[in-house]
Amino acid sequence: MPPESVKIWVDAEGDFVEVTFRDAPGYFRETSDARVMEKVDEEGRILGFSILHVSSLRSRTPFKVSLR
Repeated sequence: MPPESVKIWVDAEGDFVEVTFRDAPGYFRETSDARVMEKVDEEGRILGFSILHVSSLRSRTPFKVSLR
């Protein structure tokens, strides 16, 4: 079931964006792209994701990452 809303946190100083689908305990793990981390709960369900080094994406073309 898709989330009713998402929480988006932009940290300009830390140079990252975090998107949360559900507030729940979890941890971040790597994806196939070093710039993207997925947040999962203990059962491996996706809670959200973060994009690191956002400022480096300004002149790049869109990229695609699969969340497990």
